[in-house]
Amino acid sequence: MHKGLHRGGPLLLRRRGVTVPVGSRRPPAAGPHNALIDVPGIRVGHHTAVGDGFLTGTTVVLAPDGGMTAGVDVRGAAPGTHETDLLHPTASVQSIHALVLSGGAAYGLAACTGVMDGLAERGIGLPVGPGAGEVVPLVPGAVIFDLGRGGDFRARPTADFGRIALAAALGDGSDGSQAARSDATAVGSLGAGTGAVTSNLKGGLGQASVVLPGGVVVAALAVTNAAGSPIDPTNGELLGARLLIPADGRPPGSPAAGPLEELLAITSRRPERPLFSAEQAQQAQAIGNTTLAVVATDAGLTKTQCNKLAAVAQNGIARALNPVNTMVDGDAVFAVATGGSDPPDLLAFHEILTAAANVVTRAIVRALLGVAGTSTPAGQWSSWRDVAEG
Repeated sequence: MHKGLHRGGPLLLRRRGVTVPVGSRRPPAAGPHNALIDVPGIRVGHHTAVGDGFLTGTTVVLAPDGGMTAGVDVRGAAPGTHETDLLHPTASVQSIHALVLSGGAAYGLAACTGVMDGLAERGIGLPVGPGAGEVVPLVPGAVIFDLGRGGDFRARPTADFGRIALAAALGDGSDGSQAARSDATAVGSLGAGTGAVTSNLKGGLGQASVVLPGGVVVAALAVTNAAGSPIDPTNGELLGARLLIPADGRPPGSPAAGPLEELLAITSRRPERPLFSAEQAQQAQAIGNTTLAVVATDAGLTKTQCNKLAAVAQNGIARALNPVNTMVDGDAVFAVATGGSDPPDLLAFHEILTAAANVVTRAIVRALLGVAGTSTPAGQWSSWRDVAEG
């Protein structure tokens, strides 16, 4: 338990009999994978589709047996979501069975159905009848707009994408596909981040985790497909790079003058969409964005606390991208808790909230650093590394 002391001086934390000023603790350490699966019980699976007109995918975050407590915070003005009302503190259900992030805009919500079907076939869900298979899996989800980026507007996620990503998360290979052996700890152009583009630079999927001094794990998975820019216009560095920790690798440095000018030019122009007319390209730009994140912890949080966790984690997006939560973004953050312990006290919860925002920022930066430039019949998108590091 954490006990706060305030005797007219700086705020103090008492931990295991030792009192230290807030902010004087050692640098944070990541979990063993620096990924969402560092939270015990969480499983992650992806399905990635590239080629033949596709540049898209789906990611599933699977709950431990028995489900997970969850909340959500949706701030973008153009969201595409499924079953998010279930996560409001006043809704009756207290736990969910999986989360889905997907490309495909509103069409991609079909992947949620595939995950529901796959879970139901395994008897996983909310019991609604006397029979063993009479369940309804609770699977909230959200999507990004990546339609047409692979060259074919109709090449988009279906229910099968959800089934395959679920099989990957379960690790059972039940769909008979190579995709069922995807890497749950990977970052870059995979899963829901496959077709992501961020301010005309290639976006993607990133992950990060931290182990707090008391042993609580907080982790994030983020998909960055934002209208806002990820770079500092004064020096070309990634805005969130200052929050990287040693486990994330060497922080990127400032680009030289030439690359800086090129980065500013790329992120300030409207996207070029060769498959569409100028009018259609402008309309696509008006709705073609969104940053999504899932924050997870093994702390014993209530549903109300999960909603607060999602809200504070939105700050992590704002530290990595500018602007955020715009009229042309569908930004949404899910927060889940797997722990069976009592809810943390105020200061312990404050620590979890602070960590959540930081891991979201780190996950976004790791996504941008982990992708490679991409070219399809619909366009060409350089990565930050392509331009900044030559």
